[in-house]
Amino acid sequence: MEKALQTMINNMPEKTGKSLEQWKLILKDKAFTKHSEGVNYLKNEYGVTHGFANTIVTLSKEEHNSADDLVFNQYKGKEALVPIYEKLISVLKTFGDDVNITPKKTSVSLIRKRQFVLIKPATKTRIDLGLKLPNEPTTERLGNSGPFGTMCTHRVQITSIEEVDDELIGWMNAAFELAV
Repeated sequence: MEKALQTMINNMPEKTGKSLEQWKLILKDKAFTKHSEGVNYLKNEYGVTHGFANTIVTLSKEEHNSADDLVFNQYKGKEALVPIYEKLISVLKTFGDDVNITPKKTSVSLIRKRQFVLIKPATKTRIDLGLKLPNEPTTERLGNSGPFGTMCTHRVQITSIEEVDDELIGWMNAAFELAV
């Protein structure tokens, strides 16, 4: 399989008009939610055959974005939320040296021995903060986990930096303490 893939990559400029690196540059700024969307884009916009389109999209995904790139991409079009995100991170870092900040494609997990907080820009105007507080009852502000499912027990919806207050910090710290 490795040899066939290398042959396909070598033939790409002749068969598609561009090298793999050139295709990766074209796809770099595209945000497809599904693999098939990327494949269809290349087929429809550039006339690339299915086999080459599939290979290009697959190999483009293998590019490992840095943590900063992942966070930057989460807040594209949601830049007004960045100060809230930065405030949350600065507070969470004060909890201890064992706080691990792990950006993913759509969220940032904060992990001690286990995940205790999840930060996700949910809309252009709201961050959803997931918390692991198994014995804490829900309230109007400390809602159920919603779309986080079992990853978190609760969710707080944050729309302004002022909402990163003592109550919220207390919940985050409690979740941190339980994550051992």
